[in-house]
Amino acid sequence: MTLTLLPEATYHRVPVAPDVELNVAVAGRGPAVVLLHGFPQTHLMWRHIAADLMADHTVICPDLRGYGASVKPAEEGEETYSKRTMAADIVAAAWALGHHRFALAGHDRGALVAVRAGLDHPGVVSHLLVLDVLPTLDMWDILRGADAKVAWHLYLMAQPAGIPEPMIEATADSFFASFIDGWTADPEAIPPRYREEYLKASGQAVWSIAADYRASAGIDVQHDLADRKAGRALSMPVTVMQQDWGAALGYDAAALWSAWAPDLTHMTVNTGHFMAEEDPAAVVAAMRELMER
Repeated sequence: MTLTLLPEATYHRVPVAPDVELNVAVAGRGPAVVLLHGFPQTHLMWRHIAADLMADHTVICPDLRGYGASVKPAEEGEETYSKRTMAADIVAAAWALGHHRFALAGHDRGALVAVRAGLDHPGVVSHLLVLDVLPTLDMWDILRGADAKVAWHLYLMAQPAGIPEPMIEATADSFFASFIDGWTADPEAIPPRYREEYLKASGQAVWSIAADYRASAGIDVQHDLADRKAGRALSMPVTVMQQDWGAALGYDAAALWSAWAPDLTHMTVNTGHFMAEEDPAAVVAAMRELMER
């Protein structure tokens, strides 16, 4: 049986760039909220959040380019999977669906896309919820020495095209399952049928997923450096929800985020990485509180 976001959701193939269409689920009516999934997942990770928000919002859940059922363009250069390009996809999709201003939430890779959307399109993104990432530039700054082993996959997929992809393809299920299983504090939060869907979708997207990560070790850093040099920051209200990695890795997450988001609420949460599935009530509450600001 094909899994869908919600029984009430309608699905759209939305053109966002030449030869690129996104798979987008839409549910509800009212002001728009766009939800961006992380790695190694699809838009289905938002099923609990969408079920609540659709009562009074139009909830828009795309698969990012290169993920899920969205188009996976060949990596023709660093810009193909830059977060700037992927953020432009999201703005284009929302506009095509009739929404020129929206609240935005992102988890993991989707959070990096969401942050870039907020920086590049401040007149479009009204509120921003970020789940369990650091800004790209700061992430690379704090990963050093033996502690960097927790992010070993970032270094693997940062290698030139043709090196990481065959290694991952050789053991794709085990590779992607190691993150789903290892990063989840509550194994029951991701039922087997969703776990299987995430593994299947990721196994079909190894080259585009690696390209996404490769961009974060290159062009995305350049974009962040340019923003920092220019003093550019997120102008909308921002809420960040994170696990407490700071104590282990020796950084102050709230301080790092405050440099990018002057209007910041930072929350440390007691869940695994997949908090939208492990504690959806907390995520919904944070999103609703954010949109009241």
